Amino acid sequence: MVKYSNSREIDTLVKELVAEGWTPIRKKRHWQIAPPDGGKPCTIPKTPSDGRAYLNFKGDVKRGR
Repeated sequence: MVKYSNSREIDTLVKELVAEGWTPIRKKRHWQIAPPDGGKPCTIPKTPSDGRAYLNFKGDVKRGR
């Protein structure tokens, strides 16, 4: 199984999104995840050092950024 982030919460959220139909995209240094409706992909933080990284990523996904 692919590990998208070192953060357990972010990794779990990404795996749930993939199960819902989101598409993971591998870039040079980071993964991105694209919504099923073809919107703008969100960058997945690989090694988040910010304590709010999970909340920020979750907000980005919700806003479709």
